[in-house]
Amino acid sequence: MGTITKSLNLLNYFSKERPEIGLVDFKNLTGQDKATIHRHLTELVENGFLEQNPETRKYRLGATLMRLSAVRESTFPMRKIVTRQVTSLSESLGELVHASLIVSKGMSPLCYHDGGTGGTRVYFNEADMLPLHATASGITALAFGHPELLEKTINSRLVKYTDNTITDPEKINESVSTARRNGYVISDQSFEREVSSIAVPFFEISPYAYGTISLAVPTARMARLNENQLVHSLWATSRAISKDLGGDVPEHLSNNLAKSVVLA
Repeated sequence: MGTITKSLNLLNYFSKERPEIGLVDFKNLTGQDKATIHRHLTELVENGFLEQNPETRKYRLGATLMRLSAVRESTFPMRKIVTRQVTSLSESLGELVHASLIVSKGMSPLCYHDGGTGGTRVYFNEADMLPLHATASGITALAFGHPELLEKTINSRLVKYTDNTITDPEKINESVSTARRNGYVISDQSFEREVSSIAVPFFEISPYAYGTISLAVPTARMARLNENQLVHSLWATSRAISKDLGGDVPEHLSNNLAKSVVLA
């Protein structure tokens, strides 16, 4: 891992629950020595990626990230494009729907909407990275994303979040193969207890998935829903998002899906 990567990787430790992190906290989180971490933090502060709270001396995300985020959204309005489609699907299904983008170490949530008005609801934290091996979105990314993503994931240390979390490389490969054959992924309490999900990929101009769109529901309610209709709706939204991004579902995947009753 290069110096730049090590520095930027520190940014991934911030979350809504952990908006500020001290030097000692970083040492405990990363296992690196204080001198090395301090050097990385100093570089990030100097370039505006981080700033220090003058009272606590802890670090928080800096103004450069806000500027770059604004540039990204103004030149490539991904969030605006996808949010419109996610909201529409969520309202039609009356359930929580979220979209996430594929990054090297997980799924980065882009947006979500909960169109439900009653009953048990799923809590979704838009600031948390979703693990690749333990979520429907993640397995979808491994199945339809760049092949290197799968290789890196199965060769890394995988956390077991629930009794249903798959950490065995062989079983992950089996799940990926099933996803490629079916065109979608269903997870049953693999990341959170009592929560089940269905996910499909969406695409930009690359033949590899750019992100995923997923429906998350309480497990008790999943059994009462029509799986075929849900997958059909997700794929319809995926096609719409892909088209808005200037891409389309790859031909080989479309051919496989055309043989299924899901998209008939």
